[in-house]
Order: sequence, then structure tokens, then C-alpha cells
Amino acid sequence: MNLTSKISILSFFCLLFITACDKEDPDVVEPPELITTVNVTLNTSMGGPAVGMSFRDLDGDGGMEATTVGGTVAANTTYTGSIELLNESISPSESITEEIQEEDEEHQFFFESSIPGVDVAYNDQDADGNPIGLSFILTTGDVGSGDLTITLKHEPEKFEDGVADGDITNAGGETDIEVTFPVDVQ
Repeated sequence: MNLTSKISILSFFCLLFITACDKEDPDVVEPPELITTVNVTLNTSMGGPAVGMSFRDLDGDGGMEATTVGGTVAANTTYTGSIELLNESISPSESITEEIQEEDEEHQFFFESSIPGVDVAYNDQDADGNPIGLSFILTTGDVGSGDLTITLKHEPEKFEDGVADGDITNAGGETDIEVTFPVDVQ
């Protein structure tokens, strides 16, 4: 083999090596956080006791039954609500709420009520001015009962019409958690 052939072969392997090392690493897809606990707190400006609702499923999609505790709210009253998310399957427990706050542009809560006269409005927004839902305003009407379903979507289409108003039907994205709380309005 002559010198020119050796240089050509060596150049080929160097080029192959450089090209192979120059590729970007693929994006690592991290699994969603495990949300075992959802705590909802409702406070009135009238100073009454807070109403707490909770969902707890320590083994996630495992075999143990989840526990859901609903709440009783006053008729014709406005509440300021907040949501806390935890992973209590580990010790110490991990606050998923902090992750939602840090990644607020990638998350949005949606609220659906089967209770006549109950309305939910967003009370927080991400850096782009789109709703998040960790803080919300719940307004009740007359006496009644039903369900309040809270759904957390990951990477919803926040920019489409209606989604900014809380319309889950065209939200897209992945559901991180969906919880239905029984609620009595008295």
C-alpha cells in the first residue's frame, strides 16, 4: 500500500470518527413525577374555617385503593382556592407543587363542576400570561351537591382559543392527574 492510500484511509476514519462524535445526544425523556397526594384548600374572605379536600393514593397505579375526601362549602360564597401536590411514596415527601411552579408554562389545571351555580376562575398565570390553576377562585350558587373534577395537564395547547378560559376539550397534552371531589353546597 502506498503512502497516498494510507493517508486516504486514515482521513476516512478520522472523518468518520469526527462525524460520529459530533452528533448531539438525543433528548432524554424523563418519566412524569408520581403525584400521590392532592390537597385543595378553600378560604373565604369572611374569616370562616378553611375547607379542605384531599386525594391520596400512595402506591400510584398500584393495587391499593385511593382515598378521596370531599368538602362542604357555603352557598352564595366566594372562596380563594389553592392546590398542593405531593409525592408521599418517598420519605421525606417531595413537593410536586414546586415543580409545577417552576415549569408553569408546561402545565395547566382544568376545573369541571357538575354542581349548578359553581364557577371556577383562574387566579394565577405563567410568564406568558396564560392560566395555571394552582390558585383559583371558586364561587358557589344555591344549595346543591355534585362533583368538582380537577385535572392537571402537562404541555396543553395554552395558545388555542378557549383553553386559556379553562376549556379542557381542546387542551391536548398529557394528563398528569385527574381527581373528582364530592362537594356539598349548603
